[in-house]
Amino acid sequence: MKKNIHPKVYNATIVCACGHEEKVLSTKGETVHVEVCSACHPFFTGKQRFLDTAGRIDRFRKKYAKFEKK
Repeated sequence: MKKNIHPKVYNATIVCACGHEEKVLSTKGETVHVEVCSACHPFFTGKQRFLDTAGRIDRFRKKYAKFEKK
């Protein structure tokens, strides 16, 4: 194998916005921050929770409001 072409691998800590932490191997760095993980995502927990903010829905409605009036 060629030398010095592989990325450095870290023993990283994945930190979720919900506070859940998990130790993994990563090339991204020592600490990686994510918004949603398997501990808080509705697909894995079985609980329905609204993750989206109203901003995306409002932008969608504004964008397609002109088609609704016709």
